[in-house]
Amino acid sequence: MTTWQGWHTFATAPPLTPPRPGDAPRSTEERLAYHSAFVTVRTPAIDTLATQVRTLMLLGRHQQTTARPSLIVTGPAAAGKTTALLEVGRTCHLAHTRKNPAPPGRAHEQVPVAYLLVPPGATAKTLATEFARYLGIPVNTRMTQAQITSAVCHTYTAAGVRLVLIDEIHRLNPRTTTGAEAADLLKDLTERIKATFVYTGIDVAATPLFSGIRGAQLAGRASLITCGPLPARHGTRRPFTDLVTDMEAALDLTQHTPGTLPRHASYLHQRTAGRIGSLARLIRQAAITAIKKTLEAIQLDHLAEEHSRPRTRQTARTA
Repeated sequence: MTTWQGWHTFATAPPLTPPRPGDAPRSTEERLAYHSAFVTVRTPAIDTLATQVRTLMLLGRHQQTTARPSLIVTGPAAAGKTTALLEVGRTCHLAHTRKNPAPPGRAHEQVPVAYLLVPPGATAKTLATEFARYLGIPVNTRMTQAQITSAVCHTYTAAGVRLVLIDEIHRLNPRTTTGAEAADLLKDLTERIKATFVYTGIDVAATPLFSGIRGAQLAGRASLITCGPLPARHGTRRPFTDLVTDMEAALDLTQHTPGTLPRHASYLHQRTAGRIGSLARLIRQAAITAIKKTLEAIQLDHLAEEHSRPRTRQTARTA
């Protein structure tokens, strides 16, 4: 998805849907593929991020002089940050293309959304090259970082990019020379590209990204959303159990009894520490196991620890 063609395919692909009453049964291979990809369950993090992004895009739409306000999504690993980012990006892409359809017989000329990953050990030049690669901007080894950056700014503006999603932002370390130059590049791009920037990373507030002069500039321009684990209880509500219920309703298993997984919500919360990504992976794995074993129902032993914890060398020898 870090190229326009890949992103466009992702954003415009029909979303996966759970089985509905009256639908023809899917084959085993179709159901295995379905649980491998699985549906995106709407979560509070997605709703919060969507609202904030819409607000910031409106806020910065006519801003001309300084960088537009940006957004940073942080939290622990497997908390659903990237899923929320991609879902909001897809929604923005579809809303824009519906409002601005391509002329009949022609491909869509505007690119409303860009999605990029910060490469490991990113320098300003490698980061600028990632921006160029997304839109297929020709880059060769003789080009300087300034030349690549100018080409990126010109092309992104001409393509009408309105939302830039940058994942793995925790890989930047402004305390190093190369990291500082990469951070300066992002600041430069936010001032030259008429788009709202949204960054996602693991526990960003605890990284050097917010330290020093550069960190203060970034923190001053960005709002922070924490995408944390879901609590087992929140007042009278049970957010984690609600999520388990929604994921169970999306399963495509012929013998699964509704309500089985919510009854094990306390165990699942303990296993996953309330992290959405961990829960989704555990349930998908259990569903695939149930299909492969022709049981067609998730049982507690499918969720048990020995099915997901890698065995140590000593345990393997004992077995």
